[in-house]
Amino acid sequence: MAGALPSGRRLSCVMRGIDKAAPVRHITAAPMNLTDSPPRVRSFGHIDTWIFDLDNTLYPSSCRLYIEVEQRMARYIMDELKLDLEGAHALRRRYFQEHGTTLRGLMNEYGVEPRRFLDYVHEIDVSGVQPATALGRALAALPGRKLVFTNGTRNHAKRVLDRLELTHHFAAIHDIVAIDFQPKPNAAGYRTLIETYAIEPRRAAMIEDMARNLPPAAALGMTTIWLRGGPHDEVDAHYADAIHHTIDNLTEFLGALTPAGE
Repeated sequence: MAGALPSGRRLSCVMRGIDKAAPVRHITAAPMNLTDSPPRVRSFGHIDTWIFDLDNTLYPSSCRLYIEVEQRMARYIMDELKLDLEGAHALRRRYFQEHGTTLRGLMNEYGVEPRRFLDYVHEIDVSGVQPATALGRALAALPGRKLVFTNGTRNHAKRVLDRLELTHHFAAIHDIVAIDFQPKPNAAGYRTLIETYAIEPRRAAMIEDMARNLPPAAALGMTTIWLRGGPHDEVDAHYADAIHHTIDNLTEFLGALTPAGE
């Protein structure tokens, strides 16, 4: 059974089902001053490319994959740098804040080889991620090209998308290797994304669970959508102007853009 999360999103690890009791939250102002209204189809009629984050976006954070990834990161740091568990987690969190990802910090400060690190931390059990049937229907009905843009690896993304049964909806996976290990929110990765896939930014929308990853997309001219309620459910005031829409349920949001019969 899906449990109610503090954010108000009704989610389960099985999928983001459509919950008629929970309104879609949508804002066109800074998220520090939220106003609620249904999403407007006309706001997205010009979009021909949809860019989705993967982790805690295409599947709910209640699957807790991020917990296992964080634990494996800490274990890697303990083994590599000879730190205790508390010190490893402290370093992991600090590098995440200062460098965008723990990996980037380890590369910058210690010259850690990225592929070995990524293979190790993504060796996780994804069996708790179940088919996202309702989300699949919403993606199928959504006009335009769909891409995944992730700070994880292509192999990790494919494992998760296969579990969700969503792989066939996406034209490509733009991963951390494709952006030369310069993670979101480093602007270089966004430029590589639009160049690689010939994206017209003003006709693109980006959906993320991490608010700090949206300003570079907004600066390029993309429409940005912040999915609240994940493990990084925070927004600093200086991100506010870069968030054009805020939602609590991805399946509901996409479904509302393509009403039945259209």
